[in-house]
Amino acid sequence: MPDRMTRDGIPVWRIIGTTPLNDGQGDFEIVIVGGGPVGLTLALDLGQKGRRVLVLNKRDFVAAGSKAICFSKRTLDIWNRLGVAQEMVAKGVAWNVGKVFWGDSAEPVFTFDMLPLKHQEMPGFINLQQYRCEAILIDAVSQVSGVTIRWGHEVTGLRQVDGGVSLDVVAPDGHYAVEAPWVVACDGHNSPVRAMMGLDFDGRIFEDNFLIADIRLKQERPAERWFWFDPPFNPGRSALLHKQPDDVWRLDFQLGWNIDRERCMRPDYVEPLVRGMLGDDIEFEQEWYSVYTFQCRRMARFVHDRVIFAGDAAHLVSPFGARGCNGGVADADNLAWKLDRVIAGEAGHELLEAYNSEAIVTADENILNSSRSTDFLTPKSTISHAFRDAVLQLAKDHAWARPFVNSGRLSTAVPYPDSPLSQSDQPEDGWHGIAPGHVVVDSPIDGGWLMQLMGGDFVLLAADKSVPPLPGVRMIVVDELGDQQGMIASRYDLTAGSAYLVRPDQYVAARWRHPTVEKMRSAYERAAMLKVES
Repeated sequence: MPDRMTRDGIPVWRIIGTTPLNDGQGDFEIVIVGGGPVGLTLALDLGQKGRRVLVLNKRDFVAAGSKAICFSKRTLDIWNRLGVAQEMVAKGVAWNVGKVFWGDSAEPVFTFDMLPLKHQEMPGFINLQQYRCEAILIDAVSQVSGVTIRWGHEVTGLRQVDGGVSLDVVAPDGHYAVEAPWVVACDGHNSPVRAMMGLDFDGRIFEDNFLIADIRLKQERPAERWFWFDPPFNPGRSALLHKQPDDVWRLDFQLGWNIDRERCMRPDYVEPLVRGMLGDDIEFEQEWYSVYTFQCRRMARFVHDRVIFAGDAAHLVSPFGARGCNGGVADADNLAWKLDRVIAGEAGHELLEAYNSEAIVTADENILNSSRSTDFLTPKSTISHAFRDAVLQLAKDHAWARPFVNSGRLSTAVPYPDSPLSQSDQPEDGWHGIAPGHVVVDSPIDGGWLMQLMGGDFVLLAADKSVPPLPGVRMIVVDELGDQQGMIASRYDLTAGSAYLVRPDQYVAARWRHPTVEKMRSAYERAAMLKVES
């Protein structure tokens, strides 16, 4: 990281510089408000699909400080499809192993593996500072001709007009208005766009506070996630340790509710906690200290005519569980192909309603697990405290008790079993493998990986050439891939003549033991919500 800089009291990773008004003036199909990981991912995806996109970002710099650091395999798979994951993995700290400790014992209660199914291209998780992810995404977006980013341009007003949205923008060299058929708000949990529209953002605030201490030290420790319940250095509370790149470590300490927030961020308060966790003789430098409170909230709807919400602007979860930024990237992945097809005239607004319903399912699942995690971390009654201790005691020797230890429920792809885009299995087919509404599983093939081969299109994954082709849909024949040790056939439960229909966001739309063109065409029209000529 360069010499520490601040702008308006905010630590700075990279100065971008303001963008003049005459940069990229043109006819835009989509305006994205917010240039964080979610907005940039969406812009990259839509830009690669050939869409004309304008990104408006209030700040003219990439902020450093304590933000997201944990990026899940699902997010990495999405970024890999967009061509940026390899650089992130190379710069990040890859890890699959987590350990849970309790009390003063030096031995973990149990150890878990974030990638139990091996032989996949992406790791279970990487730790990488959000500002590094943003820098990589910015560099990638800058190579896409159809995308314009305006730094230092703040949206101050919004009106829905016939066939689109008009935005008022304040820039360093003046005011202007911009109109576009579609606006996507990716402007964070305090979303100015949401406030301008007077929309709800309901939920729950948890009565507890946590300290983030990002410190810099040179120490050889395994790239693992360590979590403590009731450790001697923070008795009656919890703590967390993560390794980041650049000799930076993320330490979290539960503080309690009625605290002096300013005092808890002073070095004389933080340093005893750090030394209690890592050792009295540890030498370290302060990188960034902050205190935060858990919140779980969401909007009632994410689609409001021509204005769509994604990421923290639409939903907010507590940091434990790594579901915040990962959930936002999932929103971008879900939305991009649907909005692209609506703009192309291939589908109607109903396809965006499918985004609304599926993204709400994802948000509710993340909020549910995040709330459970937080309640487990911060028991507020004698009964709940006794329950937590009993679960931890049982988890030492009984695998069935370990899922109750909600010390993360770290992010996995949320399924959509009741999605309007999915076609249910026929009971007589006796399927195992990956059900409709679930994301596909990667597997090695000769010269590459299955998910990379699928790309971002509708794909028919066929067991063999006996499956008839589906006009307009790219076909992948497993028999021709060099299926290493039959992994694809096993993971997908593919028998002779069977096939899967996979969506552009790599979710399964349908599958058949004995597909016909008529069956496949019906499922494709349903999944794509095609405008079919009558």
